[in-house]
Amino acid sequence: MSTRPISLADIEATAKKVQARAQGKVESKKQTMVTAAAAGGVVLLLLFFLLGKRSGRKKTTLVEIRRV
Repeated sequence: MSTRPISLADIEATAKKVQARAQGKVESKKQTMVTAAAAGGVVLLLLFFLLGKRSGRKKTTLVEIRRV
């Protein structure tokens, strides 16, 4: 263990290392998250469309008119 005091430069260097490491991880995950969000949006849109289509079909009334 060293007995020299911790300077402001030491703290700044450590903070920059941590920030650079975190920034690298965020950049590597960003493209994956954008792709996953887009795919999830498309799936939700398709699901809502199909549920709405089915719901509309269930509530449709058929009226038959006959001439006597």
